[in-house]
Amino acid sequence: MRLFLKLYLLLFVYVVQAQISFQEEALADVFLTESSEEIAFSEVLKKYKGKTILIDVWATWCRDCIKGMPKVKALQETNAAVVFLFLSLDRDTATWKKGIARYKLEGEHYFVSSGWKGAFGSSINLDWIPRYMIVNPEGEISLYKAIKADDENIKNTLR
Repeated sequence: MRLFLKLYLLLFVYVVQAQISFQEEALADVFLTESSEEIAFSEVLKKYKGKTILIDVWATWCRDCIKGMPKVKALQETNAAVVFLFLSLDRDTATWKKGIARYKLEGEHYFVSSGWKGAFGSSINLDWIPRYMIVNPEGEISLYKAIKADDENIKNTLR
């Protein structure tokens, strides 16, 4: 029984830790910029260190993602100091870039080259999109998972 409790506690600590920081595999995953340059996720985060970052994992083929865009835009209006980081899981970069223009998405845009099951997606246990995460100015994950842009946890974390 004691061994079971120790293992449970160890697992709990691991899960909690995974939710406040990104795994090395995720940080090493390589994304594409809008100008088709490769950049590691760790470098993306470094660009915005010291700022609150709202990550929106989305795709143009995702109906729920598109439905949530007006709510994301409303968040942008009320949180001007927050960096909105859109990570696309589209199948190709041409569709991704057209989607940015079509939906008039303001923010920072990156294409997740490794896709849904790549290092980034696997490390955050990606099981649904849209997926919203918030990274605080210290670079820690303050909100690990929300699937709706009007989730109260997003609003509360951004306060």
